[in-house]
Amino acid sequence: MKITTAEEALSVIKSGNNVFVHSAAMTPGALLKSFTKNCSVKDISLIHIHTEGDADYITDASSPYTLYSCFVGANVRKAINENERANYIPVFLSEIYQVLQSGSHKVDVAMLKVSPPDVHGYCSLGTSVDVSVAAIEAAKHVIVEINPNVPRVHGDGFIHVNQIDFGVESNEPMFTVPSRILSDEEKQIGKHVAALIEDGSTLQMGIGGIPDAVLAQLGNHKDLGVHTEMFSDGLLPLVEKGVITGKYKKVLPGKIVSCFSIGSKKLYDFIDNNPAMEFKEASFTNDTAIIRKNPKVIAINSAIEIDLTGQVCADTIGTYQYSGVGGQMDFIRGASLSQGGKPIIALSSCTRKGESKIAPLLKSGAGVTTTRAHVHWVVTEFGAVNLFGKDLVERAKLLTSIAHPNHREMLIRAASERYHQNGF
Repeated sequence: MKITTAEEALSVIKSGNNVFVHSAAMTPGALLKSFTKNCSVKDISLIHIHTEGDADYITDASSPYTLYSCFVGANVRKAINENERANYIPVFLSEIYQVLQSGSHKVDVAMLKVSPPDVHGYCSLGTSVDVSVAAIEAAKHVIVEINPNVPRVHGDGFIHVNQIDFGVESNEPMFTVPSRILSDEEKQIGKHVAALIEDGSTLQMGIGGIPDAVLAQLGNHKDLGVHTEMFSDGLLPLVEKGVITGKYKKVLPGKIVSCFSIGSKKLYDFIDNNPAMEFKEASFTNDTAIIRKNPKVIAINSAIEIDLTGQVCADTIGTYQYSGVGGQMDFIRGASLSQGGKPIIALSSCTRKGESKIAPLLKSGAGVTTTRAHVHWVVTEFGAVNLFGKDLVERAKLLTSIAHPNHREMLIRAASERYHQNGF
């Protein structure tokens, strides 16, 4: 590996290349800034899951690049919905590696952020192993931003200096997510979900208020394990209390298994060189066949809206692309096949504008992230219901029972008309 300037490192990118950009907290900000300002080549396609920080590479009107995003983060959301050069690829997180290694989006150049090499020449990919290993394997050239703030993480996320063409030194702080105060609705949802979780369960959770609210209710549980695609700060108190042991997991027992993480500096310090952590590729963490091997898998995922049949939309608002399908289906299916597992969709009953998230029909143009046949438990602040094995009328009744009281009459009326049952 040659340590050089960003300009020289970026010289390996040629017109027509597909360039992979490292994900989440590992977004190589210094390289991206130089790339946006100084790269003169044309017909470049950028491919990533989601990045953090400024996204001038696609939000700047003068940017000549085309973006193909496999998950829509806040920094590219407007561009995805309004810019003809920004595109979204609907794909499960477990299968993104195939996109990167074959077909029209096969990676030519991988652009990453890594830790400095150790005495053996290995750099860590830090908190985002996810699909970056697949990108490295496919790439003809690898350029990296070497940053001493990157935690060294146990697992699959290592790259040797011999695999790197150019390294550019930087010292930018890691991207962090500020803590937030849980709402009353989130706290109540957390209580309902926690009541479904047995000792010895294996958890999958995301980031945000509802997962943190659930984790906050698990302080008296015992021997919980973690096999998840990502985790954040809400997990730390349970580790400190000894609630997280992984004792009963079948896949990597005793280890906290994840493919990426994002949160506070405290979280990154916890992850750094911690043998209890095992960061694996998303093709492993999100493989349904692997997930189901663990006992009592609890998959906690959220939604934008759900209709009265149980169809879940978690990535669009009507036709507006808000996020991505991610790994929801990977874990919903894995949990449902796990012995004693429970796939859970947890959402507040209303939007900030007061609209019901439980609706007679999904909005026009909305995508179905999780089908009604895959949905089991649905939780709002008003309770928890299990739709598995229920017919359409039963589902409508159950979902109406956990909708906001202000909207139940509307839902009852809609269901009565749909199913021709007076007095529904």
